[in-house]
Amino acid sequence: METQQLSGIDASFLYLETPETPMHVAGLTYFELPPGFEGSFYQHFRKFFESRLHTIPIFSKRLAPSLYDLDHPGWVDEPELDLDYHLRETALPAPGTEEQLEEVISRLHANTLDRSRPLWQFYVITGLSNGQGVLYSKVHHAAIDGGAGMAINKALYDVSATPRDVAPAPPKPSSSTTAPVSPTAVDPVKGVADIMTNMMRQQIKLWQAAPDIVNSMTNAFLGKPGEAPKALSTLQNLASQLPTLSAPKTPFNATITRERSYAARTISLSDAKAIAKASGAKLNDVVMAVCSGALRRYLQEKGQLPDKPLIAGVPISLREPGDTRQNNQVSGMLCQIATDIADPVERLKAIVKSSTDSKQIAGTFRDAVPQDFAFVGAPILLQLMMLVYGRSGLADKLPMPMNVTISNVPGPPMPLYCAGAKVTALHPVSIPAHGAALNITVQSYMDALNFGLTADRRAVPDVARLGDYLVEATAELKTAVVKG
Repeated sequence: METQQLSGIDASFLYLETPETPMHVAGLTYFELPPGFEGSFYQHFRKFFESRLHTIPIFSKRLAPSLYDLDHPGWVDEPELDLDYHLRETALPAPGTEEQLEEVISRLHANTLDRSRPLWQFYVITGLSNGQGVLYSKVHHAAIDGGAGMAINKALYDVSATPRDVAPAPPKPSSSTTAPVSPTAVDPVKGVADIMTNMMRQQIKLWQAAPDIVNSMTNAFLGKPGEAPKALSTLQNLASQLPTLSAPKTPFNATITRERSYAARTISLSDAKAIAKASGAKLNDVVMAVCSGALRRYLQEKGQLPDKPLIAGVPISLREPGDTRQNNQVSGMLCQIATDIADPVERLKAIVKSSTDSKQIAGTFRDAVPQDFAFVGAPILLQLMMLVYGRSGLADKLPMPMNVTISNVPGPPMPLYCAGAKVTALHPVSIPAHGAALNITVQSYMDALNFGLTADRRAVPDVARLGDYLVEATAELKTAVVKG
């Protein structure tokens, strides 16, 4: 049985997972049923999906631990995929409102995935009053990030109502030549000697990378050969970011529970682009400004708006163009989002400056960020640390580097179809964490920016109100920035 060992970055999402902090990401695909469709769309989708399942290899792999959990686990083939577990259906009760749908998503997203099976699960949801259906699809973050998620979307969706032909799966080996595999089997290749060899290999890689790290640091401060020295500007930017090491206290900086709250909202991509063009900002700056305006109003109404600006943790993709490997290639930066500024135009200007400085620092040290690690007992030790951190309530007491996660994922600009059904919207569902109980992720689709606000229910019970404020903050910013 061939095993593909997880990298340290991929495996860390397993180690960070506790009952209170599930580490899966998900998406909501809203769709219109094909004209004249009758019968069960769940059965229709299941047949369609089974014909393409083989094009997503990670969906047919499960975890296998290393010997005594001394090293990172690996992916192994799952010979008997239980589609009754992975593909499910549910119907909303009457009247089938968006609020009811969001409540269902909150409950589904709070449930951890079964690690004895491949780490994904889909739900076909019907019963919305407007007649549309929804596909809720979740995959563990150990297996996938946003970039690889788009690669999976290419396997699931079509650009016309008529599904394209997909080559069938190759024939499976004869059962007489395939030994049965226990769901808890340990990879037989990873004996103690192999584990220790892997540890040594990781240390050697770090030593070999040391010159590159030193060069990266040198270039950061002195500039590359032929460039003007940039030590002063880099130091100034670093100094300007020092306040972000301690974010102001907000309701979001709390130990989270097992329960979630969720809201999906949409704004016009054309409006966001018009704001960006008129102000000279990037689209991602506009997204952060919209979030900032909504968060400012939300906290102000509660009497909990800090005098200092909130800090957003912003994921950064390290994936090169064309790279469709189904793994995690991410880093991140911290950005002040100017919630202390009342004027929306000045707020956007402050965000542009903070974002520009943060990107420069993140880009400068990008090559110095390790994307893998290994040490003996990592699966047990890191999991124990996460459990202690959550159960001790330290997130309620310790200063935090950030208040909220804001992530912007580019999506397809053209209409998509799923099993012949026209896709009308794509909304993300993401991960809150201890100390950062609110995650705002946005994905573009055609002329829309589709927001998904995922939060801890205790910290943000009224996340739908915050979602409404996102829409209103967009209108306010457009009025202030776009002339005519």
